[in-house]
Amino acid sequence: MQALTEKLLFHPYRERILDETQLAHLMGGTSARRYGLTNRALQAGELQRLMRGLYVLPQRFRQTRLHPFVIAQRLYPTSYVSFETALAWHGWIPEAVHTVASVTPGRKTLQYQADGFGLFTYHPLALHKGYFLVQVARIELEGQAALLANPLRALLDWACFHKQPWQGLAFLQDSLRIESESLARITATDITNLRYVYKHQAVQHWLMQLCVALQLNGEAV
Repeated sequence: MQALTEKLLFHPYRERILDETQLAHLMGGTSARRYGLTNRALQAGELQRLMRGLYVLPQRFRQTRLHPFVIAQRLYPTSYVSFETALAWHGWIPEAVHTVASVTPGRKTLQYQADGFGLFTYHPLALHKGYFLVQVARIELEGQAALLANPLRALLDWACFHKQPWQGLAFLQDSLRIESESLARITATDITNLRYVYKHQAVQHWLMQLCVALQLNGEAV
């Protein structure tokens, strides 16, 4: 077993995603020495690289399973999980989603393929400054944190990204297969909280039509 692996097995970092700073704190010594130790652990299959500068122990050395949402957060720390990924997590759509899709405050769409963990994509949206994390919650997964859109935020992010025009509740139920019970849990407060988030008028139209279709207080929008 490699020296780096042995050290990690008896350290709290064992369950975490490691960056270069944590490796330096753990191993000490020169950067050349740390590079050599890291490289040998990678070649031995005792360490896995998620992307340049981020590493994890393979599952056989871990006591907990690393959740993909936690990985998504570390790959792009200022992002949050949304779109169909969040809708599936909340139980709003029945289909399994294999790509972890997130919203980013950046300007470019990015993607990373992490061996053993799948595909991670990051998409910018036209959002008003200061409203990026409205109806986005911090959740704990195996003791580690991730940011996840609430169901309505994820749905509107989806509509914004796909430039999807409003087509009524029947469209949401038939095409996305969202149950009426889920839609009925949307409140006027939920809609009010989101009315300043999006720059696109089409999404503002979604909020207004949702309010009407669900027979919520007209003052919500």
